[in-house]
Amino acid sequence: MKFRKIAFAAPLFSALLLASACGGADEPAVEADSEAVNAVMPNGMTVKELAHHRHEQYEKVGDAFKAMGDQLKSDSPDMAIIQTSAASVSTAIEGIDGWFPEGSGPETGVDTDALPAIWENKADFDQKTADFKASVAELVTATESGDVAVIGAAMKAAGGTCKACHDKYREDD
Repeated sequence: MKFRKIAFAAPLFSALLLASACGGADEPAVEADSEAVNAVMPNGMTVKELAHHRHEQYEKVGDAFKAMGDQLKSDSPDMAIIQTSAASVSTAIEGIDGWFPEGSGPETGVDTDALPAIWENKADFDQKTADFKASVAELVTATESGDVAVIGAAMKAAGGTCKACHDKYREDD
């Protein structure tokens, strides 16, 4: 059991760090334009509401990854917590495809860590979002196996998709 725990500690720790980076406080990039941050987006939210929503959802993702990582590092992981946490990630990212519409970025002065590169490279950003969604679906499936190694690998993969997006599209904290 000790070997198994140690063998997965490094990848799980890396995945946990990457996943926890999904959360974090946003800081304004430019002075807020009242008209721009209060503009209504296609989903009915204002730019300000949408930025807050995506921030809160990413916080949920980070919290869930932390809970899974804590369990996977324990001597006797609680699979119910792991499965519930993975499911909560899946729920938290519902609608993620609509979180970054044109006109909802830092140019408005909205409080966000989202970089203009999201809208400048929309096809790449959308692909990274799709990769993240797919990795989360694989993580949910992996948790159903109850196999710590399988779950750890899926968590590492999901963390990698977080990092791939953050490296290009999120302002460093």
